[in-house]
Amino acid sequence: MITANIEQTVLRNILTNESYMRKVLPFIKPEYFEGVYQQLFRQVAVFVAKYNKLPTAESFKIELDDNNSLSDEHYRHAVEIIPEIFKNEEIDETWLYNKTEKWCQDRALFNAIMESITVIDGKHQKLTKDSLPDLLQKALAVSFDTNIGHDYLENVLERYAFYHEQEERIPFDVEKFNTITKGGLPNKTLNIALAGTGVGKSLFMCHLAASSLALGKNVLYITMEMSEERIAERIDANLLDIPIDQIENMSQDMFANAVNRLKTKTNGKLIIKEYPTGSANANHMRALLNELKLKKGFVPDIIMIDYLNICASSRMKMGGSINSYAYIKAIAEELRGLAVEFNVPIVSATQTTRTGFSSSDPGLEDTSESFGLPATADLMFALVSNEELEQQGQIMVKQLKNRYNDPNRDKRFLVGIDRSKMRIFDTTCDDRLVDDTPVFDKTAINNADKQKFQDFKF
Repeated sequence: MITANIEQTVLRNILTNESYMRKVLPFIKPEYFEGVYQQLFRQVAVFVAKYNKLPTAESFKIELDDNNSLSDEHYRHAVEIIPEIFKNEEIDETWLYNKTEKWCQDRALFNAIMESITVIDGKHQKLTKDSLPDLLQKALAVSFDTNIGHDYLENVLERYAFYHEQEERIPFDVEKFNTITKGGLPNKTLNIALAGTGVGKSLFMCHLAASSLALGKNVLYITMEMSEERIAERIDANLLDIPIDQIENMSQDMFANAVNRLKTKTNGKLIIKEYPTGSANANHMRALLNELKLKKGFVPDIIMIDYLNICASSRMKMGGSINSYAYIKAIAEELRGLAVEFNVPIVSATQTTRTGFSSSDPGLEDTSESFGLPATADLMFALVSNEELEQQGQIMVKQLKNRYNDPNRDKRFLVGIDRSKMRIFDTTCDDRLVDDTPVFDKTAINNADKQKFQDFKF
């Protein structure tokens, strides 16, 4: 007598219940089965892929006879259970579907643990101990995706609810940026600042990191241009409200007390991680995120990457047939994929071209190295400065691409900038003049600092 088990139940319903088969076949892997059931599942998968329908018991037996990969023992066992697995029995499909998903999750976790043991023992041919968090995370993430798309006419109430739900965002402390993004940066997005050398790319990202920390958010700052300590120094200048060149003049006690007071005002954490220029790709960052979660219990709400053009691609190497367009586009796609995977906004920057550096009205065409970057980004804006704006303590922001709002509203606007304290801020100005004038107007503009988060900063 053949005893029923979950493997046999799953296999039998795959062979006899087409509705169930269509739902679960994409999610089940051969390694979830053991012994002869694994061989039989492979045979079913090949047949369905080839003919797009279920086999009959007779056709399945013929295909099995032609399969030379089966051992004699497995073949005899297969022939013995074929009558059982082709019995069409009534069963509650919802229960079966849920039971199958649970079985897949258990098998994936068991296989991951067994593979981890092989890695720990140093017997795995490909993986190292650094891959263990990712291995277990993938196993724990196994689930059946039941969503088969949005029915435009039928799902009207769901769509209406989506329009009115409050999407989680990371807000800015500069109102103009909140206006153009409808309240801040949404999760699963890639946001890019375009600027020339020395204009303020890193300053903008350090300011955003500081303001996000002030809001109680967890911030991961990945730098490939400056050391961890230099980035921290810029953020110190911002949060402690002290010119960056004066920080070294503070006594140890004064500095420690100031940072400790900041610590009492936020629930967030800021981690700064340095990689050598051009060496880190999305896989390194994924491993870092998994390690931070495992060792520190740290899960970021926003990730800053300083900056995109000096990252590496995990999929391709420069040289040969790979040009800068394809390479930078690949990096952008991988980082945006990372944002989706970890459900966070990623903020990075890119350089302007040589002509864009001297232009007072840069466009997407002034993106250095690859036009594929703006094609991938969700939000892209240029930071523009000249002598006149420097004298007034301001910098111009021009929207280049915006998936959150109409980029033609507030196309250009001015914000205040304090380079000594690594800070940007709202400034009172005539928005009409800024928006309607493609280049800089000669009218003097009042430079009033509205200082957000004053109770947090000193």
